[in-house]
Amino acid sequence: MNHSSAFFAAKTLIPQNCDLTKWSVVACDQYTSEPNYWKEVDEFVKNDPSTYHMIIPEIYLESPDVDKRITNVNQTMQQYINDNLFKTVDSLIYVERTERSGQVRRGIVGCIDLEQYDYQKGSSSFIRATEKTVLERIPARVNVRQNAALELPHVMVLIDDDKKAIIEPLSDLKENFSVLYDFSLMQNSGHITGYQIPKDAEENVLAKLADLEDPQYFAQKYQAKDAPALAYAIGDGNHSLASAKTCYENLKKTLPKEKYENHPARYALVELVNLHDDSLAFEAIHRVLFNVDAHDFLSEMKTYYDVSDTPIENAQHFAYVSEDKEGDIYVKNPSSNLPVGTFQNFADDYLAKHSGKIDYIHGEDITKKLGKEKGNIGFLFPCMKKEELFATVIADGSLPRKTFSMGHAEDKRFYLECRTIK
Repeated sequence: MNHSSAFFAAKTLIPQNCDLTKWSVVACDQYTSEPNYWKEVDEFVKNDPSTYHMIIPEIYLESPDVDKRITNVNQTMQQYINDNLFKTVDSLIYVERTERSGQVRRGIVGCIDLEQYDYQKGSSSFIRATEKTVLERIPARVNVRQNAALELPHVMVLIDDDKKAIIEPLSDLKENFSVLYDFSLMQNSGHITGYQIPKDAEENVLAKLADLEDPQYFAQKYQAKDAPALAYAIGDGNHSLASAKTCYENLKKTLPKEKYENHPARYALVELVNLHDDSLAFEAIHRVLFNVDAHDFLSEMKTYYDVSDTPIENAQHFAYVSEDKEGDIYVKNPSSNLPVGTFQNFADDYLAKHSGKIDYIHGEDITKKLGKEKGNIGFLFPCMKKEELFATVIADGSLPRKTFSMGHAEDKRFYLECRTIK
């Protein structure tokens, strides 16, 4: 029986004898413009065991006390290990996440081989980034990870299984699986249940994944005869994964081959999700520029591109909202296949020469609210169809950064399982 060469079971650590609602915290790259969210988490968790004490929310990554926070993270991880907080599960884990809407997202927690992942643009690896990796965002995350004893995943890796033959059948078998955890998530974020996948079902999953990795299957499915196979696409958490890869590559420089080849840092814990899962909705990620002259920004854009504010056939379209006006922009000579990429190319260029900063916002309402504040301007984009994802990445390489989001912030992956990386 063939086995997946890039995804397999990990020795996964699950916390015991603690309040799992306090333990499990949303991905660190959420609520980056909403400090109150993280303040509420802090007040709710207090000093109880929690992944909150093992991560640094991105909103704090540039704070003056970040080094102290990193030290605290490393000490907390070691303390939890010393306190025997975890039990080890040596198998794949089947996860059912009930979102706030009531829809259920299904996934499998296991680990991927970082030797088979490359986040660089133009990469031809089995495991690829779907969006452009912002290299400047990696060092701060490497600082958090490089001395850490444990990793916690918020990475979601997508497979293109339109027949729903790999993850979905586990739902009918779960009655016979042991339940590892089953609890409600904090901040009204739904519910999560995890099951230990027994060996026979695990073998079956890994054999089916091996078929997805087969170059002939790939060439036929995507009519991509000479293109290298893309079996796994990173849906969420690419910068965290890129940081894991960077830490591993740094480690390789210090160890002999026989040591690094089997080092735990070679692998990264992730959740595998089917692109065609019914719960998985792609949503646009909007932009807000802070501390800029909105009028100047718009007028510069009109010299950068051939732009109209009334509809034009075949032009790319997006909308904006500022303190004193809102409107539409139609670009006749776009620089990217997607409107968000065309906008980003200009915005990067503009911000390199002017003051101001950009943030990436999930949700139209908050984008409009922030865009209307003095000194700000918000931009709203249409969303790509999820069925186009693999074909687009195969044809064009990675998409512009922050092109799409998979669901609302409260439905993002929460930290829960851990793995030793030292």
